[in-house]
Amino acid sequence: MLALQCGAGVATIDWRDAMLTEPKKPEVDHRTLKLLVGIIALSLGTLTNLFANEPLKSISASYHEGGWSQSFFVGFLFAIAAFLLSYNGKSRREMILSKVAAVAAFGVAMFPCKCEDRTEIIEHVHAVSASVMFLILAYFCYLFFQRAKAKGHTEAVRREVVYAACGVTILISMVVLALDSILGHPISDEIDRLTFFCETAALVAFGVSWLTASRTLPVLTNSKERFSPLNGDGTPDDAVVVKTNAA
Repeated sequence: MLALQCGAGVATIDWRDAMLTEPKKPEVDHRTLKLLVGIIALSLGTLTNLFANEPLKSISASYHEGGWSQSFFVGFLFAIAAFLLSYNGKSRREMILSKVAAVAAFGVAMFPCKCEDRTEIIEHVHAVSASVMFLILAYFCYLFFQRAKAKGHTEAVRREVVYAACGVTILISMVVLALDSILGHPISDEIDRLTFFCETAALVAFGVSWLTASRTLPVLTNSKERFSPLNGDGTPDDAVVVKTNAA
């Protein structure tokens, strides 16, 4: 408390009023997490391939490339895992699945693939971790779809289409790779970089779905629900998120 003497008397000023106001949103906002995860997932395939010595046959092979390619692969996966670990969603199931997906992302980064006849640290851990991670991410697309469907307005309907397309893309990519492996690699014999293309498609779909769920894209959000990570006072959508469980 600060007291100032004026001509007519003494005025008191609370020093806290002169400071910046306290933020009105949580310390870690779920939409900021989704925005960051979306950007990282969208750029992972491009950056690892850009800094590789030769075109990658799979994104996971960037681990064995060393240099920037390996750094982007491991670093981005650790970031995704950390964000998933901090994300609780809107239900107990979503909270648990996000933790499982985080562990799976760590597994993808820490246990290199058997790429180009390299030896695995523990056999099958990399493939199982990647499969679990992408299956959970596809399920999140379904959850986001259901929440957008419950809102019903024009922008929410557009989000429905995006979430559905992203979820289907992730599942198709996984099915193609699984069938190719089970059948003895007939598809990859014809398409040399099949694994890279499927992994990139799944990651892009993952990135687009979470970027959409971040509520930062103007075409997919209306002015009342749009979010900006630079807005320290929160957004009008804060109340909507609580009441409608919006994605």
